[in-house]
Amino acid sequence: MKELTFETLIAVFEEIFGRGLFWVMVAVAVVVTLAYLYVLIRDRSVSWRKFLWAQLSMPVGAVLAVLFVLRMTRSGVSDMGGPIDVIVLLGVAAAGAVGLAILVYTVESLIRPKRDES
Repeated sequence: MKELTFETLIAVFEEIFGRGLFWVMVAVAVVVTLAYLYVLIRDRSVSWRKFLWAQLSMPVGAVLAVLFVLRMTRSGVSDMGGPIDVIVLLGVAAAGAVGLAILVYTVESLIRPKRDES
């Protein structure tokens, strides 16, 4: 492998998670992102109370993402071989934290929409 391409990354992720699970995760991410954009456009402002709950969920999302990846790769923290493994695991944790925060904010906004103050 002389160069890293988008197709190579997709093949690696399909190998790690399985073709079906990987594409289901991609579809869920697209749906949640579109729902989040819908909520932001609909409300025209950020609800700071919902934002606080979303931020409080971030550590849970980070831990769940790391555990999920370690489970799917059949690895453990003791299998980490160097600094790049730590960087990748921190990236997974960050993605999980942001992903769960967006999901929590979106679900909370869809369940309890913004009230009109007029």
